[in-house]
Amino acid sequence: MVERSIFFHGLLESKAGKRYALIMSRTDPRLFIEPDEIIYQPGQKIPLSAGQAHYLGKVMRLAPGQGVVVFNGRDGEWQGEIVTLQKNKGTLILRTCLRQQQETQGVELLFAPLKRDATELVIRMGTELGVTRFRPVITARTNTHRLNLERLSLIAQEAAEQCERLDVPSIMPLEPLAAVLARWPQRHRLAVALERQGEGIVSSQCDALLIGPEGGFSEDEVRRLRGHEAVVSFSLGSQILRADTAACAGLAQIYTARLMGKAL
Repeated sequence: MVERSIFFHGLLESKAGKRYALIMSRTDPRLFIEPDEIIYQPGQKIPLSAGQAHYLGKVMRLAPGQGVVVFNGRDGEWQGEIVTLQKNKGTLILRTCLRQQQETQGVELLFAPLKRDATELVIRMGTELGVTRFRPVITARTNTHRLNLERLSLIAQEAAEQCERLDVPSIMPLEPLAAVLARWPQRHRLAVALERQGEGIVSSQCDALLIGPEGGFSEDEVRRLRGHEAVVSFSLGSQILRADTAACAGLAQIYTARLMGKAL
């Protein structure tokens, strides 16, 4: 019963929640449409990109008349219907609003870029765990200084489509950690996982989470972090975690703590 109250938090007990659960039990694909000047309303037609048309027609094998759920991060989530579908273009018509737009109540994630697969895992799982903004930072032991932001943005978009959040997190350009800390506001609480030096668990009240590179922060970086008024250090346990594991573990702590707080 406790688990139900934590993860559903009364959603399914409401009429709107029951209606939404029924609708989303279907197998309609879910697409993020880049917001533009078009305002979502019943009867509004929405153009599909070449990639979206290919996905719906060739991958999902859908045809005109079938349903698609769409969202744009601004106007909520809508039930749509395919009107036209060709090789490199298509059109949807909006039928009804399924959910009003809500801002994701998550944190910003600062992380040192890792190898390609590990970085992509951080983006994917961070999106699922409510990260609002990814901010990659260069540290003394960062082992890669190149990021394909376009690919990472696509991964975040796909993760948002799959996990049913109503927005897609942004991904900032790579910059030095020292530069970020120099302008970081004191009132913006930054939780930092320090290997064998932090204490306690991460607070659900933090605004951002910083995870270091493989090999951890340098001694100079640790001193700077400990001297920053916005920084609160915490521990992820006695074992040394891979950086991608640490990011997911820290975010999961925050996510769970906030869910439990809402259920009380």
